[in-house]
Amino acid sequence: MFANAKNAYVDNSVATASPARLLVMLCDRLALDVQRALDAQRAGNHPESHNQLVHAQEIVIHLRSTLHVEAWDGGPGLASLYDWLHNELIRANVSKDPKLTEGCLSIVTDLADTWRAAAVQSASAGA
Repeated sequence: MFANAKNAYVDNSVATASPARLLVMLCDRLALDVQRALDAQRAGNHPESHNQLVHAQEIVIHLRSTLHVEAWDGGPGLASLYDWLHNELIRANVSKDPKLTEGCLSIVTDLADTWRAAAVQSASAGA
């Protein structure tokens, strides 16, 4: 019963979130996935690490595919960052190298913080 209520809450949160909030939610989940992958790698749990890194790759692919590169000057640079990050996540998964995963986590954490700050700034400007 609790799981059903939690799933309904999450579904409703996603369905009613603004585009900026959805972006922040995706980036937060991306950071969580990479952190979980790193923890699993350090523990020697390679199947769990693999699952987390594959999910992280899927999020990056989604972020890249929904990016409107031409919409702003930083678009091409962000597209390149997403492409690079996707490749690094694959390398971290194949090599099972925690150092590569740590590097990805650093980038992803900065990315999530940046999008969160932009969403707050955007909400402030709109208020």
